[in-house]
Amino acid sequence: MSNIYILISLLLLTLFGSFGGFFLKKATVSNGIINMLKRRYIYTGVFFYVLGAILNIYVLKHIQYSVVMPLTAITYIWTLIIAKIFLGEKITKYKMFGIFLIVFGAVFIGGF
Repeated sequence: MSNIYILISLLLLTLFGSFGGFFLKKATVSNGIINMLKRRYIYTGVFFYVLGAILNIYVLKHIQYSVVMPLTAITYIWTLIIAKIFLGEKITKYKMFGIFLIVFGAVFIGGF
């Protein structure tokens, strides 16, 4: 399989994981478990997590586990971007430094 498809799959699985967490966070604003289960956000979050898991299986078929798992830290970058855009969270210099370390580590481990 082409490396570009595997790389795109890796990026998508991390993006789906971030959106899964985002929608599950949105589901928690309800009071009580029953009300939370009535919200569409919980099902949307689970849907994104399942998509990410399926892509993770696909990527693991083609790349070593010891490379894939550290690269899934890219999820934290997507999470920061999603939190900034949709939740209005601030991006501090410490968060930017953390992103730099994640990118550096991904390049170092992934060999890109």
